[in-house]
Amino acid sequence: MHLGVDIGTSGVKAVLVDAADRVVAEAASAPLVVSRPQPLWSEQDPAAWWQAVIEALDTLATQAPSGMAAVQGIGLSGQMLGVALLDRDDAVLRPALLWNDGRASVEGAELHQRFPDFVERVGCRAMPGFSAPKLLWLARHEPAVLARTRRVLLPKDYVRLCLTGEAASDRADASATLLMDTARGDWAGDIVAACGLDLAWLPRLVESAEVAGTVRDVWAARWGLPHGVPVVGGGGDNMCAAVGVGAVAAGDAYIGLGTSGVCFVANDVFLPAHGQGMHTHRHAVPGFFCQNAVVLSAAGALAWVAEMIQARDIGKLVAEVEAAKLSPADTPVFTPYLAGERTPHDNPHLTASFSGLTHATGPLHLVQAVMEGVALALGDAHRALRGTGAAIERLSLTGGGARSDLWVRLIATALGMPLTVASSTHAGPALGAARLARAGTGGPLIAGDPADGQLRRVTPDPALAVVLGDKRAAFDAHLRLVR
Repeated sequence: MHLGVDIGTSGVKAVLVDAADRVVAEAASAPLVVSRPQPLWSEQDPAAWWQAVIEALDTLATQAPSGMAAVQGIGLSGQMLGVALLDRDDAVLRPALLWNDGRASVEGAELHQRFPDFVERVGCRAMPGFSAPKLLWLARHEPAVLARTRRVLLPKDYVRLCLTGEAASDRADASATLLMDTARGDWAGDIVAACGLDLAWLPRLVESAEVAGTVRDVWAARWGLPHGVPVVGGGGDNMCAAVGVGAVAAGDAYIGLGTSGVCFVANDVFLPAHGQGMHTHRHAVPGFFCQNAVVLSAAGALAWVAEMIQARDIGKLVAEVEAAKLSPADTPVFTPYLAGERTPHDNPHLTASFSGLTHATGPLHLVQAVMEGVALALGDAHRALRGTGAAIERLSLTGGGARSDLWVRLIATALGMPLTVASSTHAGPALGAARLARAGTGGPLIAGDPADGQLRRVTPDPALAVVLGDKRAAFDAHLRLVR
């Protein structure tokens, strides 16, 4: 039995996986809260990540005590790019700056001026949201906080510190901080120093399936785990999701429909990304890299509109939209740039908007418009990814948004490509983390098909393509106005 824990932006999910890749138990925490104290800012309390992990594992210990007693290893996945600062006593100094924080545009430009070879070394431009420019922003704007800093950790690595007492990070997640020579797989001392950090503040680096510590006795006793359970390096949620859906060979690709929307393709060569909000990092699979395109607001946009219309049950709301069978010809245009946009616009100042509203527009029209807008934005991101020459051999879809047949059909049609979708929600970062734990304790990386082999294939809808094509033209015209 292996345990995978995913520290997301909206909550924590934990799964127990047996030797045949069957998920035998799972648990989720209560929702996590994101704070936005100023425009472009996005922050979260690191202590809330750990409390959510405790909550999820308490639930698993109650639901599946025999499974927890048989755990042989633990893998960690987590939201990427977050910056958690700790003092010499490992106390949190300030809220963590998250992946969708857009305050550090100026600092990113400064890093390119200082390091002309920045992209070739780290894999992409220093876009807002990535760790390096945010750390430089902190050095400039909160020097007193940085003066007290003695550790800088990514979200899942803060959880690892709480769980094991070890400060370590895997090379895949760490490569996305832009503080690494990505091809070489080690911290770039000169870039680290330019961001105002001491190299000693960064965690040691391990491989994703390499043991990085063991569970502290106090937590093993609380959750009924065996003494000394190893915890492997794990990976960022994008890389772990790839392992979860089986995207572990060159040309394997997936779209993750979570809080953000991720287009990911595995590659066996390092291809730095020079523009259009693209980025290249190390994969959690040894010897592989990954090219990424990201839409910053995907299921996050759906949660936003649900809150706006005071719908408490998003699943029920989506079911109502699907039952209404609305045509995209009758819904408004929505540009889903609630937090700016990364791919392909690389612009933290883009804003979301509805256009084409009439007296006939109702709440369900708004919700479907959001789903359509996200699908069109993913189409933009996917085209940017393919424009790099990425050879996409097969394309999977995962994430909570994949539960909606309508949304999946909209995305397949917007991309013009068939999608393979898991019929359960198990194929994702937590499953990938559990698989990495198995690989790190002597087992195979993948022992079976994702989601117990229960897959369906969704193809583009020709009739939908016609009306969505009209919506595409209106979407592009509106985008030109708001840019």
